[in-house]
Amino acid sequence: MTNFTVFLVLITIVCFLLIIVIMVQNPKGGGLSSSLGGSTQMGGVQKTTDFLDKSTWTLATILIVLILLSSLSFPGIMGNTDSKIIDKKETVAPKTTTTTPAKPVETPKK
Repeated sequence: MTNFTVFLVLITIVCFLLIIVIMVQNPKGGGLSSSLGGSTQMGGVQKTTDFLDKSTWTLATILIVLILLSSLSFPGIMGNTDSKIIDKKETVAPKTTTTTPAKPVETPKK
């Protein structure tokens, strides 16, 4: 497997985990913490909210770093100087010829 493929798999896994963490959260503050039953289980509501918040930011940061690193490992960008969009050859402009305009034809006056 190439480096780019490894990064692609890792990015997909992080995206899937980020989707799960975001879907567990409730926009009104409930989410996973409301299904636990109260503050006596698993550290309470505040600890669950802090965990979900920190995991969201951590996964988002990991995703950005992986995307930046994958762009460095892309096969067409680094180290390959042979593939250029513009050729190194000079393009020759077509030769232009200058023509002198013909003299107007004089009409005889009546």
